[in-house]
Amino acid sequence: MEYLTYILIALFLVFILQRALPTKGVRQLSTTDLKGELNNREKQFVDVRTPGEFKGNHIKGFKNIPLHQLSQKADKELLKEKEVIVICQSGMRSQKATKILKKMGFTKVTNVKGGISTWR
Repeated sequence: MEYLTYILIALFLVFILQRALPTKGVRQLSTTDLKGELNNREKQFVDVRTPGEFKGNHIKGFKNIPLHQLSQKADKELLKEKEVIVICQSGMRSQKATKILKKMGFTKVTNVKGGISTWR
């Protein structure tokens, strides 16, 4: 019985770590470094916050595709051959978005660490 408890704890820890760790093959970018990339027309900028959050405050050049709509809209609104830079409020939803994009076949995906809350 004690053995089973250890297995359950280990599985729980693996589950938590998979959610918290960055997605393999996804570049991490600070908001400071983002400023140097905003004028690059070879990159696509996506804000995965809700339309209300986006309307309240957003970075010019970012397209709003809410996280819950990303899997339906990404193929129609984004090009797979161009890098996609994703932001949200804190970096958690954008990290989830990078996983979705990678599963959909996007190869050049970047997450903005800390999200728009670290934008100055």
